Amino acid sequence: MKELRTVAEVLERLSHNQDALRASVEELAKWVGERGSDAVVGNVNGALATMDDNIDAVRQGIAELVAASVR
Repeated sequence: MKELRTVAEVLERLSHNQDALRASVEELAKWVGERGSDAVVGNVNGALATMDDNIDAVRQGIAELVAASVR
């Protein structure tokens, strides 16, 4: 099941990249908000909330792949 482990590792790295991008976008949104673009900040926060809503399912899927790869 080496293939499943490889997939899990790649997805884990993508998840870490997503976390890093989220933090970067959040900082940019803060900067934009300080300059009065509340509509943009609202749109960004909506997209970030979607990422937050989905991250648990992504992590659960990764955990299941890892578990299946060691069987």
